[in-house]
Amino acid sequence: TKDRGPIATLLVQQGTLRVGDLVVVGTLAGRVRALLNDRGHRVKEVSPGSPVEVLGIPDVPKAGDRFLVLTDEKTARQLVEMRHEQHTDRTVGLPKRITLDDLHQRIAEGKLKELKLILKVDVQGSLEAITQSLAKLDTEAVKLNTIHTGVGDISESDVMLAAASDAVVIGFHVGVEPQVQVEAIQEGVDIRIFTIIYELVNAIKAGIEGLLEPKIEELFLGRAEVKRLFQ
Repeated sequence: TKDRGPIATLLVQQGTLRVGDLVVVGTLAGRVRALLNDRGHRVKEVSPGSPVEVLGIPDVPKAGDRFLVLTDEKTARQLVEMRHEQHTDRTVGLPKRITLDDLHQRIAEGKLKELKLILKVDVQGSLEAITQSLAKLDTEAVKLNTIHTGVGDISESDVMLAAASDAVVIGFHVGVEPQVQVEAIQEGVDIRIFTIIYELVNAIKAGIEGLLEPKIEELFLGRAEVKRLFQ
């Protein structure tokens, strides 16, 4: 808020949180200037099991971040710096896998001679029909190599195989669980779901020819379940 600055809502799980404590949460560190209980009243300390609003942390932490109370400012700075470095390493190191969007450019630059696919379908009959249709897309510039096929939803093992082999995951009339979507995003794996064989084949063909339209997708951030309501 404008008058009080960033407010972090924390749940004390162990020990006692007091005004003046040095708190580290995620990549943030700050001293507790004030504590407000669930009724909005200022308190001097909070015991385990209690939710509390905390003033004094320089920014709002991410949901789910655990917090620690430290006594030494040097240790707190070192911990924050280490977490910043880990976050930077993960961000910089995000893998760049093959996608249908950059397929044509990779082919044009001579960096790709083979497009590896992982194909998951609803029934065995669909698998045979799609495999036959994809076989017609082979060209001198690039060959299609289906490294794994299966019946059923796209799984975490499909994503890990795609990441290890730099493949695109293609699904036909199948689902993909939210946690698998998150894994795919973290690994940079391209997952495409289709319900019509013609559209599936055309999407790969368009990717090869550089005519693929931009993909609009919904980014899954998280899921929460309301266990209980209280004032």
